[in-house]
Amino acid sequence: MSFLKRLFGGGETKPAAELRGEAETYEGFTITPAPMAEAGQFRLSATIEREVNGEMKTHRLVRADLFPDRASAESAALQKARRVIDEQGVKLFD
Repeated sequence: MSFLKRLFGGGETKPAAELRGEAETYEGFTITPAPMAEAGQFRLSATIEREVNGEMKTHRLVRADLFPDRASAESAALQKARRVIDEQGVKLFD
């Protein structure tokens, strides 16, 4: 039953805005870690933003990885976002 609650929005996940970490600029992109509290742990989540052709583009990065504390989730989110930027660059927004 708890799986269905999480799947359809009834789980314990808090809105990402409540848990936003300090933003970092990397290769012209702004990465903001936003771990999601879930069942006593924190899910890896971040936003990646960049202005492209005069328009602000945003990509929401969410992974299945769970961490025991917020700081670990934020650190891992920054690391993963940097890797995604290195691999995809502005194609991330296509």
